[in-house]
Amino acid sequence: MELFPEIEPYLTGYLDVGQGHSLYYEEVGNPNGVPVLYLHGGPGAGLSPKHRRYFNPGFWRIILLDQRGAGKSKPFASLQNNTTWDLVADLEKLRIHVGLTNWSIWGGSWGSKLALCYTALHRGKVNALMLRGIYLGREREMNWLYQEGASKYFPEGFIQFQSPITLGNRHNMVLAYHQKLNHTDQAVQLEAAKSWSTWEASLLKLLPDKDLVLEFQDPNIALSLSRLECHYAINKNFLQHDNLILEKASEWRDLPTRIVQGRYDMVCPPESAYELHQAITGSELMMVNAAGHSASDPELSVELVKMAWEFQYKVSTPKMRAI
Repeated sequence: MELFPEIEPYLTGYLDVGQGHSLYYEEVGNPNGVPVLYLHGGPGAGLSPKHRRYFNPGFWRIILLDQRGAGKSKPFASLQNNTTWDLVADLEKLRIHVGLTNWSIWGGSWGSKLALCYTALHRGKVNALMLRGIYLGREREMNWLYQEGASKYFPEGFIQFQSPITLGNRHNMVLAYHQKLNHTDQAVQLEAAKSWSTWEASLLKLLPDKDLVLEFQDPNIALSLSRLECHYAINKNFLQHDNLILEKASEWRDLPTRIVQGRYDMVCPPESAYELHQAITGSELMMVNAAGHSASDPELSVELVKMAWEFQYKVSTPKMRAI
């Protein structure tokens, strides 16, 4: 199945969630349709017009937002009052703001972790989970990406990732980058941001994509992505312990859930997707063999559109009321 045609929002706005943050959100599709919340990756990646196109616009009421510090939300790339649980609280405020009692959630990469954390606190508000490229916020996932793991498959890219960091500080790349990304000199910040985002972009697709790497070197993308990802990594994703999400997920025995995962995902290795599938009784796992992490990998994109299409028959008529 192909992406649905390009579509423009019928509603856009900003939601003041307090603590100095104002979040951009938009709605597309059918205003009277079944509501689904789209959660972007990163953290800090922000929205793209392509994210609207996974869903049948005649069926779904599609709600999308830029999370704190990302995209059009204000202030840009801010780390203040920016934790996992702040973002979860924001989603609940958005649900009330748009007048819904329940919604389904679609989350990819970091967005899958945010979707799972929201569900852990607000299970009764979630009708279904549609997830891609699973990230559980565990220390070993961060070590794989930033210290040792993906480095074994892309050694030349990892050497470039290490290059801004002195030899004596490379034993803890996250800490070393955190210092540079929060440096008082903006030139130092930007150099580190481009290096961080270049490393991630080089891993995203099954086959290298030079245009994607160049896109991630744009200062607006690089700064928000790197600063927020590093901020969350150094704070261990603000989770009480490594297996928190899996423990909570094991309680969701009646929650329709599908997980779509690229077999050769170098950003979020498939192990986490398999463990999540094992934890959620009745969940479905689609392992896409000819795909990496990026939703733009052709075979992965097909499965993502198919997932939202097939979930039309799994979710009930939305329960809406004025709040």
